[in-house]
Formats: sequence, structure tokens, C-alpha cells
Amino acid sequence: MTDFSDPFDDVRARLLPVALKAAVFEGFTPLMMAKAAKEAGVGEAELAAAFPAGALALIEYWSSRADRASAEALTGEGAAGLKIREKVALGVEARIAYLRPDKEAARRAAAFLALPPHAPAGARLVWNASDAIWRAMGDPSTDFNFYSKRTILAGVLTSTMARWFADDSESEAETKSFLRARIENVMQFEKLKAKVRDKGFDAQGMWGWLAKLRYPEGR
Repeated sequence: MTDFSDPFDDVRARLLPVALKAAVFEGFTPLMMAKAAKEAGVGEAELAAAFPAGALALIEYWSSRADRASAEALTGEGAAGLKIREKVALGVEARIAYLRPDKEAARRAAAFLALPPHAPAGARLVWNASDAIWRAMGDPSTDFNFYSKRTILAGVLTSTMARWFADDSESEAETKSFLRARIENVMQFEKLKAKVRDKGFDAQGMWGWLAKLRYPEGR
């Protein structure tokens, strides 16, 4: 999870809500950033220092705040005693709850990240969101499971967010139902993996060396 705590964090915090409201009408563009900065009382030099990559950096900052919301929900009292599938649902729903006040801006941000030049950043942000949830759940894996868990949850996040964007009902019941169905699919897959392991298949395979690079022995 990206940590933006630095001398410009106050600038980011001031600009974010203003920019999100402007982005609903103007999209995530340099012009929107300039107008939002003027309205928020942020100078050109401060804007460039706080968001060196422009609108993309703003979205990255916003996403990191959503990651934090997921982590806080999963480390709070409300997560105590929950099963894994319930914790995953809680983490995803906490992210949606954080984004909900600016849902239309979130739609525009998703469209922005879907553009070819921004797709790698979009994939990284989804991975970060998945990683934040697993870490907040205390996931101890360092082997192939480290990557498989995050990759699978990234798919759940992506599809659930797409369903949420299309769900304009007040209760968002369809999104919640969709999320739980996807998590159930994941749990069935995990059961299948366990059966395969029981038959002697090594799931690490060619990916094992990645975990060793990330977590060398002795660390």
C-alpha cells in the first residue's frame, strides 16, 4: 500500500475532494487539475510537487486512501471472529463505501485507467488494493499462494467494481450479491487446490523462485 505521508500530504488532502467533484464533469485532465488547484488554493508549484504525474497521481493517491479504508475495517473490532470469506467481503465493501460519495468520479477514474497509456498503472492499483486486504487480514503466505491469492482477489475486485458502477439502486443489493457469489467461486477454487495438493502436486512450480526473491531465507 502506497504511503503518501510527506510534506505535501496536506496539499493532496485539500485538493482531492475539489478535484473529484470537478472530474465528474471534466474528467481527469490537466485542465481539471489546474481549475481544482485554483479553487482549493493550491499553487502551481505545490500542484506539480504533490502530483508530479498529474491526474494519474491524483487517482493513485485516492486509491491509496481507499486501500487504507479497507485495512482499517479489517483491523477493527467489526472484523473479529469473521471467517476468511466474510473478511474479504468486508474489505471490498469498505473500499466501495469509501468511494461511494464520489461514485461518478470513480467511474470516470476507471475509464481513465482503462486507456492504454494508463492500463499498467490501473493493474498496479488493483494489485495494491488486493494486497492491502490480504495484509490487513494477516495473510502469512510467502510462496506461490502469496501471488495466487492476490491475483484472484484482484479479479474479484475488478469485476465487483464494474458491477457496482452499473448498480444505481439505493441498497446496492445486486453488488453485494455479486460480490458474495464471486467470493464463493474463489472458495471453491481453494478447495480444489487443496485436493490437488493432497494428491502430491507442487503448486509452487516455476513460481517458487519469485517468493524466494521477495522473502529471502532469514528475513
